[in-house]
Amino acid sequence: MFPYWMSRSQLLLGEEKLEKLVNSHVLVVGLGGIGGICAEMIARAGVGAMTIVDGDTVDLSNGNRQIPALHSTAGKLKAEVMAGRLKDINPELKLEVIAAYHQDTEMEGLLARSHFSYAVDCIDTLGPKVALLKAAVEKGVPVVSAMGAGGKTDPLQAEIADISKSHDCKLAKYVRKRLHESGIYTGIKVVFSPEEIDQERVIVTEKAFPKKSLIGTISYMPAVFGCMVASVVVRDLYEG
Repeated sequence: MFPYWMSRSQLLLGEEKLEKLVNSHVLVVGLGGIGGICAEMIARAGVGAMTIVDGDTVDLSNGNRQIPALHSTAGKLKAEVMAGRLKDINPELKLEVIAAYHQDTEMEGLLARSHFSYAVDCIDTLGPKVALLKAAVEKGVPVVSAMGAGGKTDPLQAEIADISKSHDCKLAKYVRKRLHESGIYTGIKVVFSPEEIDQERVIVTEKAFPKKSLIGTISYMPAVFGCMVASVVVRDLYEG
């Protein structure tokens, strides 16, 4: 019933849970350090349909932490690089690729493109991030959001919690504040870390546009976050 490459997942989960994953459609917005590995883990878990969204191209400075970033892919669209990788993992994957940056006002339309089983927010910039979360809550689409992995080195401090329980993370603080303005206080799962950031490892520069600053990163922390986000999606889908 299931292809051979899913045999280990079938052994672990059983046919009923794996069937739920195969029949699910997951939206992943943002394919950077967290989103790239997250999308891959979701595909490897056996989710049968995915929509991936990212308008950025690979820069060699991404090479220390992003799945699509290789010397051979420099300058290529992350969404297209990831699409090739995901289809190579699962040739039967139903995949929609959107290689475009979405503004705040476009998130409702993005969520209206399909009946998504789950939405994943791995967006770096605050406005579109909050807009996606707000639209998901309003449309009743289960959603999980990745907070900041930059500047952090200790994977044991990473947590999964409702956004109302997040703490000591600057990005989570800003997201909570914006959501509160729309009357949203709970109901969004997040991956965050309260680990303190060394501010000497943060530089303000125009090169960070549309963000205002660059922050130091290490290879494994975005991957840890991405795997934790994927675990939320996969477990909620097969337990639901």
